[in-house]
Amino acid sequence: MADQDNDQKTELPTERHLSEAVERGQIAKSPELNVVLSMAAAIGVLAFTSRTTADSLAEYSVSIFSSFASTHVDSTTVVAQMGALILVVGKALAPVLVATVGAALISNGFQNGFQLTPKALGIKWEALNPANGFGRIFSKSTLVRSGIDLMKLLAIGSALYAGARTFFQDPLFTSPVESAYLGRFLYQASVAFLTRLLFSLAVIAAISYAWEKFKTSKELMMTREEVKDDRRSTEGNQLMKGAMRRMARRLVQKQMLSAVPTADVVVTNPTHFAVALKYERGKDKAPVVLAKGDNRFAQRIKAIAAEHGVPVVENKPVARVLFAMGKVGEVIPPELYQAVAEILAVVYRTHRYYFHELKARRLEGTA
Repeated sequence: MADQDNDQKTELPTERHLSEAVERGQIAKSPELNVVLSMAAAIGVLAFTSRTTADSLAEYSVSIFSSFASTHVDSTTVVAQMGALILVVGKALAPVLVATVGAALISNGFQNGFQLTPKALGIKWEALNPANGFGRIFSKSTLVRSGIDLMKLLAIGSALYAGARTFFQDPLFTSPVESAYLGRFLYQASVAFLTRLLFSLAVIAAISYAWEKFKTSKELMMTREEVKDDRRSTEGNQLMKGAMRRMARRLVQKQMLSAVPTADVVVTNPTHFAVALKYERGKDKAPVVLAKGDNRFAQRIKAIAAEHGVPVVENKPVARVLFAMGKVGEVIPPELYQAVAEILAVVYRTHRYYFHELKARRLEGTA
């Protein structure tokens, strides 16, 4: 039945389907890649810090062995020696631990595109279903994973075998050597073994990641019906967002139109733009934009202004700049202070009765 469903999934996944898969944690991830990058980071750090680490361990060992005869053993000295040992070992291991943790984080980030997968942290109850678990045991994915695990076992065995053949040919096993040579031999043997193992696991990690990528891509394929449903849902969301934006715009326009009757003046283009301004001495530090609009909405502002007797002044350059730079509810740009002050001065002289009535209108609006 599952194979039939997979056969019907012939369509590439949509953007929404892919983003939901990332949130669920359904992405191509290879544990072998984490192991390889962590091992490479550890080997790289050891290559740079091995000499310093060896010197510090040697100095600590010399200080311990040279002071055995004169050291009194009790609880205090034991605690002190253990603390010093932990400090020396911690300094030696800290760079390796930091490098491996950093490599693991980078590996995981590379595989999931450095994106958060919050839904992946939740409990997957379907994973506890015995029937699903039985199906996974005999699935193609399990067989491929078993093959990859077998390849890892062979890689480790081959690295050990090749290393052993090379190591036993060393003069250490056939002739007397200096004691210092033992340390160099152990270092060189370890690096050689880890390098062989790293290259072998890198090939396996590439195969594993390629398989996980292919498997995830197949799992995310969609049927034609699923693609249609996803597109309908996406278009429905876009339509709803568009409707909400239109509703918000109408609400803002309604608020602006209701504020026009309390304006001091409406500056027009005369047909393309209209901007209503208000200025109350002692309250506003500069004229405030109450409403602005272009084309049809500008005509509505002018109509309400005419209905309530609000002075309308035609000034094309000032109207254009006010419409472009002015923000509703905020003071006008400082560049327009002088021009607007001249307009208000003319309006105050020619419409004294209106401003007497405007004070009462504003008082009614705040009551």
